[in-house]
Amino acid sequence: MRRRHPVGTGNRDMTARHKERHRIGHIGWLRAAVLGANDGIVSTASLILGVAAANATHGGIMVAGIAGLVAGAMSMAAGEYVSVCSQADSEKAALDLERRELETDRTGEHRELTAIYISRGLDPALARQVAEQLMAHDALGAHARDELGISDTVAARPVQAAFVSAITFAAGAVIPVLVALVSPADRTSSTVAAATIVALAILGGLGASAGGAGILRGAVRVTFWGALATGVTAAVGALFGVSMG
Repeated sequence: MRRRHPVGTGNRDMTARHKERHRIGHIGWLRAAVLGANDGIVSTASLILGVAAANATHGGIMVAGIAGLVAGAMSMAAGEYVSVCSQADSEKAALDLERRELETDRTGEHRELTAIYISRGLDPALARQVAEQLMAHDALGAHARDELGISDTVAARPVQAAFVSAITFAAGAVIPVLVALVSPADRTSSTVAAATIVALAILGGLGASAGGAGILRGAVRVTFWGALATGVTAAVGALFGVSMG
């Protein structure tokens, strides 16, 4: 005998099974985290390798590494805060303008939103209906999302971005500093360089995985550019070390 399910149960089951876990909601903190950690590893390792290549003492290398860690973390926090604040100010100005336009010309704004939905493939009659219903529910939110491209997912958050950048920079920078600390004085450069490559590969893979992208591609991309930066800096340090010697 075939079992009958209550009306609506199947739809609820399908909805429950269809819950998708997209990674786009991570984009704000993920960008700042990967950027901060990558900069911490690359810039601090490059500084250590450059100073080491210039024939500095082990103490001098450590001072340079720690100074780079502290200065870099503060610089990243300040730079990210100012940058994201500028984005937040631009978003606020755009929303204020949109709010005034909704107050003075709601009909024109309805036509504008309708035109957007038509351009995305909706039938004109359906587009007008969708625009009308969305504006009745949240007119500013609808225009912010569909006209301006502003939503909670990608909205600017200056304090969060600054904090994440500073913490992740320090977390990345501490790796080459600790490796330099425990390395023999005559093998500092090679040990830090090897640790940097490994750390960059892991970071690239983790960042790609958190964002839902290919792990290998992310690891290769981050490792290549990080290795290039540290290699150039070491070459410059060696050049100046020879010329000063």
